[in-house]
Amino acid sequence: MRSPGFPGTLLLLLFLPTALAFKAPDFKTCSQSGFCRRGRALSARAQESSSSWHSPYSIDPPEFLALTPRSPGFTTNVHSSIHPNVKFVLDVIIHEDGVVRVRMDEVDGLRKRYDEAAQWALVGEPLLSSDVHWKVDAKKAKAVFGPKKDMELVVDFNPLKITLFRGGEEQVVLNGRGLLHMEHFRTKEDSKPAEHIEGEGQSVLQVNPAAWFEGDAQDAFWDETFSTWTDTKPKGPESLSLDITFPNHAHVYGITQHATNLSLPSTTGPTAKYTDPFRLYNADVFEYLEDSPVSLYGSIPLMHAHSATSTVAVFNALASETWIDIAHVEKGVETHWISESGILDVFLLPGPTPKDVFTQYAHLTGTAPLPAHWSLGYHQCRWNYVSSDDIRGVQNRFDEDDFPVDVFWLDIEYAEDHRYFMWNKKTFPDPVEMTRDVEAVERKMVVIIDPHLKRANDYPVYKRASELGVLVKPKSGEGEYEGWCWPGSSSWIDFFHPGSWDFWISLFKTKTIDGQWSWTESTDNVGIWNDMNEPSVFNGPEITMPKDNVHYGGWEHRDVHNINGMLFANHTFQAAEARTDPPRRPFVLTRAFYAGSQRFGAMWTGDNLGTWEHMAVGIKMVLANGVGGMPFAGSDVGGFFGNPEPEMLVRWYVVGAFSPFFRAHAHIDTKRREPYLLDEPYKSLVRDILRLRYSMLPVWYTAFRETSESGVPILRPQYMMFPEDEAGFGIDDQYYVGSSGLLVKPVTQKGVKEVSVYIAEDQVYYDYFTNHAHRPKNRHITLPANLDQIPLLIRGGSIISTRERPRRSSPLMKHDPFTLRIALDNTGNARGEVYLDDGETYGYGRGDVVWRGFGAESVKGKGKGIGMVRISSVDLAAAGTEVGAYNPGNEFARSVGDVRVEKLVVLGLRKKPSSVALESGRELEWEYALEGEAGVLVVKDPAVRVVDDWAVVVKLE
Repeated sequence: MRSPGFPGTLLLLLFLPTALAFKAPDFKTCSQSGFCRRGRALSARAQESSSSWHSPYSIDPPEFLALTPRSPGFTTNVHSSIHPNVKFVLDVIIHEDGVVRVRMDEVDGLRKRYDEAAQWALVGEPLLSSDVHWKVDAKKAKAVFGPKKDMELVVDFNPLKITLFRGGEEQVVLNGRGLLHMEHFRTKEDSKPAEHIEGEGQSVLQVNPAAWFEGDAQDAFWDETFSTWTDTKPKGPESLSLDITFPNHAHVYGITQHATNLSLPSTTGPTAKYTDPFRLYNADVFEYLEDSPVSLYGSIPLMHAHSATSTVAVFNALASETWIDIAHVEKGVETHWISESGILDVFLLPGPTPKDVFTQYAHLTGTAPLPAHWSLGYHQCRWNYVSSDDIRGVQNRFDEDDFPVDVFWLDIEYAEDHRYFMWNKKTFPDPVEMTRDVEAVERKMVVIIDPHLKRANDYPVYKRASELGVLVKPKSGEGEYEGWCWPGSSSWIDFFHPGSWDFWISLFKTKTIDGQWSWTESTDNVGIWNDMNEPSVFNGPEITMPKDNVHYGGWEHRDVHNINGMLFANHTFQAAEARTDPPRRPFVLTRAFYAGSQRFGAMWTGDNLGTWEHMAVGIKMVLANGVGGMPFAGSDVGGFFGNPEPEMLVRWYVVGAFSPFFRAHAHIDTKRREPYLLDEPYKSLVRDILRLRYSMLPVWYTAFRETSESGVPILRPQYMMFPEDEAGFGIDDQYYVGSSGLLVKPVTQKGVKEVSVYIAEDQVYYDYFTNHAHRPKNRHITLPANLDQIPLLIRGGSIISTRERPRRSSPLMKHDPFTLRIALDNTGNARGEVYLDDGETYGYGRGDVVWRGFGAESVKGKGKGIGMVRISSVDLAAAGTEVGAYNPGNEFARSVGDVRVEKLVVLGLRKKPSSVALESGRELEWEYALEGEAGVLVVKDPAVRVVDDWAVVVKLE
């Protein structure tokens, strides 16, 4: 949420923050949340009584497994010893890829628990395993599965406990500490406090376990007050508690979004960094803290656990508010998940490598699609560019000062009275002409569309939504919920309502269809920015919607809160895609997100501050989002709030240039800080950084191709790259870019002159700018890091493809030649790839691509050294299956048939070549210089096409 810098109505200002700082009283702590208090209290009691306590839940032995031992799973009844009349059912299913799904629900109760979270997150029903072997005895059922038959799932009957083993070692344990508790539905009459009776010489646990287990008071069962708001809780208590333990994994990652370390610290126990659990509850947090477990804009209930021997993960498909305690214990990590509502629906992802876990999660929730190529360029944003002429003027200044840029953004003030889709004609009298002026030089506009609708009958979007009955309802279930946001009195579309979907798609049509109002004052190329979709409600509890509001199907907002923002972005993505036939790839940026949101576009880290600390934690947050399966991420360059000094701004541009999503943004009260306004030398430094990003767009686009197939993140921290190197598991201030071999360590502190980069291997690394070969000493490389220097290394064994011609925007680079940097490893070999397509359509699904693999293979000479290096290009698409019905002569390949490789730069040759020639025989022009122990060979214009197979032979003797 932004501060009220722009004039508005007095009534609206009453609901807006009055100081530029994080306001902790606006948001609950665990002690202010009834169900979290209850869950934490249960954990404390269990720990105190660990010797005499065990879980009250048990299951009926799945006897049918004895008859069908090859079944992928079973369903059986669950019993509670403290509530024997309450019925539960448990499903245990093993998927084809080894993922285990554990599902538990209350049956035949007074009401139905919300069970649709997975439906929104998953891309479909996973295939079940046909290669499982069960054994059942009186105490447990055990399944053996996996390609190596080294996976075991053990289900203990009484008390209920589920353990996943690999090679005989525990990987994940559910309910090992007995904290599983599904609060059953009840009436007020049935929920009198359990009698707190102790017998002679006996504890409450022994005499009355129900009283001990649930506590002796109805703590916030039926209503709960926070500040001035009362949550009526008409369904009563329905929270879900579950302990998940990783006995042999000392590091856990994920559960985004939080401003904290990548390797998550403890929230309980002797090593606790925080006093509160990590919270997942999408919230508009104003000027959030840079080190905190406080919930932010998005929630992905996915946790990875890692050790030197394996990686596993847990996806807990819940959409309600959830608190997660973490305790680092002797060899592993204990976690406790406490959710307000929903069923138990847990997926155990067995790994065993980080890459395996990402692929398994991608099979469940999908991958980020290939984005529009232009969206990987530089985005210039501000709250607000105030007019059409302002946009034109900013574009002109970028061109006059030779700064590349692809996208200009419009924040909320473009809209008349904040009625989205409708232009303020006093300041934007010609929106289509303005947009086309931007598009004329192959650039794009992105315009904000927020989810709140001004309640005014002369606003056609609100009027039509009201007529269709697709607006969120208040707790009564009748009428329309009214809250306050930027337009003043507002209502919100209920995207859980199927009737809203086609309506929303129709709004984005740039031509009127069937007389329905649509956004005709737009173009088919405009990108969309979905903000405030947590949802943010200025006069609501915790600046969001009341939990007892009602959505389609009768579900309360508490049940679906964390999914709400994803559906808004989902349907915006579909609407933008449907503007053209055939469809083109849309660009949608969302602030709120959930598991599966990666399928619908990009995210950013919200309203950050222009401080060194926020710059640093932004890197960690983007890395964590990659762990959460949402790789298209970035933080606002320069910080949304404040006026960063030039040194900070230059450093922040480096952070942005090495983030998947690269946008500069600023609050309305800040000074203008477009890069052309900087004084020298800062202005030239930022220009060079932007040009570096554009030269590396082939690297970024190729990385996106890989993540769109595998789910492996774009930005890769040490533990992903070197999963057996324990010293790197906690490093989160340096990272690799895809599989490219680029390793960057952005500077995030003032006055830094040099940095130390951690290296996990005995491998040569090269300075990207000087070509100097570095060999790590004590696993570190020290690099100069003055303001005009970027700590950027190329890993030996990599080939980097770049385009070095400065252009105004990325589409103008389509026919530019390539430079290949060939960084030989310790053995004299290297590999790399580049992926190209038209960058805007879905033609790649038909095989309209160019996907080349580059290799450098060394042959030993007569002595100890290398005698020859063969550098080659091969067609990866012809050998692969990911790109559809591929034809090397496809339409796109023909369109870039004139694109050549204009330069080869070979790093690591220890002596001067005797000849450099194409394998076909033609000698090539080249230069060689020895720098330290490794030389640099530059081959000028080998006159080979990027679409062709070719080879260059470098003879050294």
